[in-house]
This record gives sequence, structure tokens and C-alpha cells, in this order.
Amino acid sequence: MTHRPVHAANLPKPVGPYSPGMGFERLVFVSGQGATDPGTGKILSADPAAQTEQCLKNVEAILKAAGSDLQHVLRCGVFLIDMKEFAQMNLAYQRMFGDHRPARTTVQAAGLPGEGLRVEIDCIAYIP
Repeated sequence: MTHRPVHAANLPKPVGPYSPGMGFERLVFVSGQGATDPGTGKILSADPAAQTEQCLKNVEAILKAAGSDLQHVLRCGVFLIDMKEFAQMNLAYQRMFGDHRPARTTVQAAGLPGEGLRVEIDCIAYIP
């Protein structure tokens, strides 16, 4: 049994000494992803819904690099700067996942690593 780092070429570089994802057997653990646009390296928008969508696109890129996808997510952790933005995040989250409903925890965070970052999402998925 070995673990392996998962990297995706089309993602912003991590802001610290960690892997974007780690694979272990058929599981994929994705580190918290912010709303950084891989093309520009900047936060996409101040809008919580747009940030949620970009977070999940970044998560999706890591999952695909590992051989998985959003439809194989078992659990997500969502971190919001302001719980008043829950409804906006939730609508974008629902659009990205469609009918798939992974387990989820959503918490308000005192701060997130990135100027203007309002949403961060991590997950655990499996490789089919």
C-alpha cells in the first residue's frame, strides 16, 4: 500500500508545502482549493457563487488528474468567510454537482489564504 501525490498541470501552484491531492489505493484526498484562476493566478471574482464554481473547477482538475471526477466525490468540506453567503455558495455548488449529493460540512472561517478569497473547498473522492 503506497500513497502518491496528485498534481494537475492546469492549476495554480500551492501556496505552501503540500500536494494538491494525495492518492491512496482508490481514494483521492484533495487539499483545499480556492478560487484562483489557473490562467491568471488571481482570484477570479469577489462573488461567492463565482468563487465556489472556480474552487470546484480546481478540485475537478485534481480529481481528473487522479483518474476520478466530481461524480465520485464522497465528502466535501466548504469554508466560507461569511456564512451569510451560504445560499450563493450553495446554488453554485448544486450547479457543479448536479444530482450528485456528497456528504458535506460547511463552516465559517476566520480567514483564508489569499487576498479576497471568500470560499475554499476540499474533498475526498474515489477512483472508479
